Amino acid sequence: MTELAQAWEELVATARRTVSDGLVVGTSGNASIRVGEAVLVTPSGVPYDRLGPRDLVAVDLDGTQHTGTLAPTSELPMHLAVYRHTDARAVVHTHAVHATAVSTLVPELPAVHYMTAALGGLVRVAPYATYGTDELAENMLAALAGRTGCLLQNHGTITYGPTLTAAYDRTAQLEWMCRLWLTAHSVPGRTPSLLTDEQLREAGERLSGYGQQTDGA
Repeated sequence: MTELAQAWEELVATARRTVSDGLVVGTSGNASIRVGEAVLVTPSGVPYDRLGPRDLVAVDLDGTQHTGTLAPTSELPMHLAVYRHTDARAVVHTHAVHATAVSTLVPELPAVHYMTAALGGLVRVAPYATYGTDELAENMLAALAGRTGCLLQNHGTITYGPTLTAAYDRTAQLEWMCRLWLTAHSVPGRTPSLLTDEQLREAGERLSGYGQQTDGA
């Protein structure tokens, strides 16, 4: 398989996973992956289980489509903005229910868990703007400053990473933290305890070295 074909296969599998894991309904949400100067994106309005190798959609960083006949996702401006302003190699956007609910309640997700540090700090909420617009992309970029994910007010989530797996894992983690906060916040007469900036900093330092090492040790 060519590099583009392999990337497309991975992209479709990730998009299907957002449905099976309940992070999107129908054709809502979208994902993309960068291969060189090309950005492969899920198409607009096509159920992910119908996508095959011949449906590959790719655009340049300026949005010009050079591969495929299906129209790219309407959220293309958000995806391209992330690639132009960060070191992202993959982006995942969902309409996850708990995260979307939180986006309607607060300007940032309270620090209820140390995994907040894995996203770069307190997760901000980008002010609402109509989907698919440059205004939404601009609001998103401001909320993403120093972060690898944010909430989109009355809309959903967007996360990015060096791989599709990393971007997806951050999406799933963000949805879980939003569910956690909503659950704790809903207990009558009780207020969730929150982590301090120092606690988040310490957690971030430990997370930076988490997992298996690859230096042969």
